[in-house]
Amino acid sequence: MIGTLLPAPVSVAEAFEDPPGLTLIGLEREAVRTAAPKRLAEFTTARWCARRALAGLGMPPVPIPRGRRGAPVWPPGIVGSMTHHDGYRAAAVARQADARSLGIDAEPHLPLPDGVLELIALPAELRRIAELSGRHPLVHWDRLLFSMKESVYKAWFPLTYRWLGHEEADIVMDPAGTFTAHLFASHPRVPPEGFTGRWTVDRGLVVTSILVPPYPTPSGGAPR
Repeated sequence: MIGTLLPAPVSVAEAFEDPPGLTLIGLEREAVRTAAPKRLAEFTTARWCARRALAGLGMPPVPIPRGRRGAPVWPPGIVGSMTHHDGYRAAAVARQADARSLGIDAEPHLPLPDGVLELIALPAELRRIAELSGRHPLVHWDRLLFSMKESVYKAWFPLTYRWLGHEEADIVMDPAGTFTAHLFASHPRVPPEGFTGRWTVDRGLVVTSILVPPYPTPSGGAPR
């Protein structure tokens, strides 16, 4: 599913179950040393997906440990993102020449629990959700907004190493399958216009993705 949302320079791998016999590598084990079996399985399968995605870029298997705020630490020259939910694990990676950052997220296509939408949505977003729900009632727009904000954060953090609150991104959703995120926080490595992304609903899941374009290449020079 994620593969339908991202262009060819991005390598994607996904799984709809936890295959038996998967193992972690090196420092990965420390992150889940005391984890419950469910957490261990989803963490392990997500790393397996990540190594399959890296193989699509011609890279050998490597550890992908947790870094600051739990973000995955990718090999030099690589950007990527992972997501996992019951029955779904996925990873997307790209070379820095093709993407500045990536963010992916998957959530159940179900309404958010009571009270959650009011915690994550801006007043303008609440108005848009009410309008979209009237026009397209088969989509759970509240859950979609939550997933989009998760993808925004996953794309933002590797560029800035700073927290980004839900209230710092104003998201406009397009029923055609795209969205834009206008950010109220700025950073030199983040495009001033914010992020654009794509979304889909399939197999009982809401899936969202963001690809931040690579840095502009000065005429006659290499990317920054």
